Amino acid sequence: MREQTNLNPEKLFVEFRTGVNPRMPILHRHYTLTHSDITADLFLTIAPEYAWDKINPMRDEVLAEWRQDGDGYYFYGYVEVDGTSAVNTPDRDRIFRRELPLALKAIRYGDRMFFRAHPELDWAPLWICFHSSHPQYNKLEYWGHPANYSIRQQLAGQPIKS
Repeated sequence: MREQTNLNPEKLFVEFRTGVNPRMPILHRHYTLTHSDITADLFLTIAPEYAWDKINPMRDEVLAEWRQDGDGYYFYGYVEVDGTSAVNTPDRDRIFRRELPLALKAIRYGDRMFFRAHPELDWAPLWICFHSSHPQYNKLEYWGHPANYSIRQQLAGQPIKS
């Protein structure tokens, strides 16, 4: 993703596919976030399954979904750290970590009506899977809560916690 500290809502384009709407469902709500390196536009697709048709061979998208366990709902994100060669993996890991706060802001803002309908989900745990065939990069990490990526904090000049 292009280096960008703050989310520009005018550069975010959201598509809701059949089977989801701005408020429902919680489970089977999948997010596919892609981008254009040329325009810096972000494209968020919210659907009952991932938008595999939007994913390019570089695999630089962010995927996410709502899941449920015995403690309630949690937000689970996924990035493919391995590139076309093992040499790319450290660079991709660094780039994903740098750009992930922007991606999470885009998802949180793009689905803001959903969070208004389900405010308790703003405080659900947010987990990110950095998937790699290399053990040092293959990690599951806690990244806070969706509320930490609210654009309201950005607009107020407050730092976004990660």
